Amino acid sequence: MRTDSSPGTLPAREHLPAGDAGTPVLDVVIPVYNEEKDLQPCVLRLHEHLTRTFPYAFRITVADNASTDRTPLVAARLEAEIPEVAHFRLEQKGRGRALRTVWSASDAPVLAYMDVDLSTDLNALLPLVAPLISGHSDLAIGSRLARASRVVRGPKREFISRTYNLILRGSLQARFSDAQCGFKAIRRDVAQVLLPLVEDTGWFFDTEMLVLAERAGLRIHEVPVDWVDDPDSTVHIVRTATDDLKGVWRIGRALATGSLPLDRLTRPFGDDPRDREITDVPRGLARQLVGFCVVGGLSTLFYLLLYSVFRQFSGSQIANALALLVSAVANTAANRRLTFGVRGRGGAVRHQAQGLVVFAIGLALTSGSLAALNTATGNPAHSTELAVLIAANLAATVLRFLLFRAWVFPDQSPSSYDTQAVYETQAAYDTQAVYGTQATYDTQATLRLQPVRPHDIDPGESR
Repeated sequence: MRTDSSPGTLPAREHLPAGDAGTPVLDVVIPVYNEEKDLQPCVLRLHEHLTRTFPYAFRITVADNASTDRTPLVAARLEAEIPEVAHFRLEQKGRGRALRTVWSASDAPVLAYMDVDLSTDLNALLPLVAPLISGHSDLAIGSRLARASRVVRGPKREFISRTYNLILRGSLQARFSDAQCGFKAIRRDVAQVLLPLVEDTGWFFDTEMLVLAERAGLRIHEVPVDWVDDPDSTVHIVRTATDDLKGVWRIGRALATGSLPLDRLTRPFGDDPRDREITDVPRGLARQLVGFCVVGGLSTLFYLLLYSVFRQFSGSQIANALALLVSAVANTAANRRLTFGVRGRGGAVRHQAQGLVVFAIGLALTSGSLAALNTATGNPAHSTELAVLIAANLAATVLRFLLFRAWVFPDQSPSSYDTQAVYETQAAYDTQAVYGTQATYDTQATLRLQPVRPHDIDPGESR
């Protein structure tokens, strides 16, 4: 996984200005490979729709990634005939490579893409990009799996799509509903920071971008779409599914081993209301108390259940120690994630070690209470033991919260993070290319983009 990122921090979200009439607000990229038949109808239909419905200046960019048929000639002719159409030629295949390269070169503040078959109804385009223009969201995706979506496709594709998204939810804890719909948009300032972290150059590009965006705390807007399957689609389902599963494994392994710098991705914005300093209010105290009480209540029930089980074959002291040890490990893990919001595996071992110290204090309180009870009554009833343990655990809970908050999971102020280090300059990334007419972006090999003009194409090569 890449662990570098592009320079600078993202500005606070705000409504994009209308700008000059000649400056496009939206750049819609259509990645194509050998689409000489469908390209012209797609561009003409999209251009007509945007001209009629979109209130800002726009551009349609055909990203031809190494087509071997007449696609370059068709794209060049459209560029010559329609002022709002541009054409870029790449000499390497890969939808992800095409999107990343063209998006990196675009000067439009909102970047989108759609598949050439136009399976998604174009009426969803304005709702897709409106939250990005207004500053409400950072990315937007069309969803075929939303309740309000209307989808027509065969059972095979339906099964594959839903299974894939279930895998993402189960393995990567993804909360977005549809990773594969070819209908997405992103703000350019977000793309400049996010795209250098995305490794995939093929069909998994979308999923990887969304997972990283979600982990970074970016806001992803979902739009229900009307979608009709294209029976003539050239996508190889089995090969694409295999590549996607390999990508899921790669991302999941990076998250599990901590090689993905999630701490460097967290909150790149300065406009998160949770980051604001509010006087006279302890930061996060109320939320932490609620979370700690919920976790503590569940941990107590878990502890009592374990104690009752262990008590069947051991003495009270051993049963108490075992039950408290197991519940303490679970309690520390739950409080780490849910109460104090610590994610990733960084520091997990240290936190568990400190949690065991807190456990030792709780063990001393509860064991001492049991010892005192046995000394006083000789052979107490099981219900009496439970009552004493509940009282001792309440006292230990208060002390545990104070130790967790002040020692195990101390509050980290925003000043403790070096924001400059989060987005250090990436040597292989040419930031000037974002604003130039020729873009240079070094991924695995250097790709150079130049607008293709009609006279640049030899008619004999298109045959």
